[in-house]
Amino acid sequence: MSRIGKLPVALPKGVNVSIDGSTVKVQGPKGELTQTFHQDMTIKQEDGKIVVRPPDDPAYNAMHGLTRALINNMVKGVSEGFSKILEIEGVGYRGEIQGKNLVLALGFSHPVPVEPPQGITFAVDKSQRVITIEGPDKQTVGQVAANIRKLRPPEPYKGKGIRYQGERVRRKAGKAGKVGGK
Repeated sequence: MSRIGKLPVALPKGVNVSIDGSTVKVQGPKGELTQTFHQDMTIKQEDGKIVVRPPDDPAYNAMHGLTRALINNMVKGVSEGFSKILEIEGVGYRGEIQGKNLVLALGFSHPVPVEPPQGITFAVDKSQRVITIEGPDKQTVGQVAANIRKLRPPEPYKGKGIRYQGERVRRKAGKAGKVGGK
């Protein structure tokens, strides 16, 4: 049996859960999420907590932990929300908000607009170098952050590009002729 799957998911105040067979719908102050899980997993609400139980087959152990983790992420997402922070590094590289869209200047001959999916919001700080992506769905927040980073990934020579906050970019020395010589 999965150690993570055994743990019940506590429901904070303001979060409502409705379970219809294998479909779980979670509503909270940050939004509403719905997901369908495997029909063999038993999902019940008991004493203000959600409990996930697998069938008596060891093949379901991994799915047991996954189901519980996904339900926990749904509850945490609608109550607190998730966020990813990206940093822009490079001369002339910056981001700004126009309406709901994020517009990036990344050294191309044109600005790059990024339209947020449903439930995702962008924020850019005063320096126009830090982008915050927020939303209730952890998977969508991470995917949007990865798509933005993919527009101009950090390069190893000068470190220019878009990176996650705290990400370390391995630097290369560059041409051997520039180090020393005649």
